[in-house]
Amino acid sequence: MIQKEPRIGVGAAIIKDDKILLIRRKNAPEADHWALPGGKVDLFETCETAVTRETKEEIDVEIQNPFLLTLMDMWDEEKTHHWIAPIYLVTEFIGEPSIQEPHKHSGLGWFSIHDLPNPSAKAVKDAVFALKIK
Repeated sequence: MIQKEPRIGVGAAIIKDDKILLIRRKNAPEADHWALPGGKVDLFETCETAVTRETKEEIDVEIQNPFLLTLMDMWDEEKTHHWIAPIYLVTEFIGEPSIQEPHKHSGLGWFSIHDLPNPSAKAVKDAVFALKIK
C-alpha cells in the first residue's frame, strides 16, 4: 500500500571510540540492512523523547544528552514508503546494548565509522557523513 504522506522516525547514532552501534533489521524498509536504533515518533511525542524511548525499547540503553546531528529524507524505489527522520548524536549512555526485539532485529554490533558493514541503511550513511563534516 502506498503512503499518502511521509512518516516521521528517529535514529540514534551512538558513538564510542570511533565506532557506531548498529542493529540489523529484519523488516522493510531496508530489511537485512545494518541500521541505527530508533523508530516511529508517536502522535504528540517530541523527537527527542521518541529517540530516547525507542533506543530503550530496542537495545535496553538509556541515552543521555542526545544532540540533533542531521535529518534524513528517504523513500524506496517504488515510492511506497517515505520517511523523514531526525538523527541524534549520542556519546553518553547507560547500560549494555542488547537486542530486545528479536522479531525485528537479527544482529547488533559496534562498527568503525571508517568501515561500515554492508549493506548499511541510509540513515547510517547520512549520520556518518554528517559526523565527518562536523
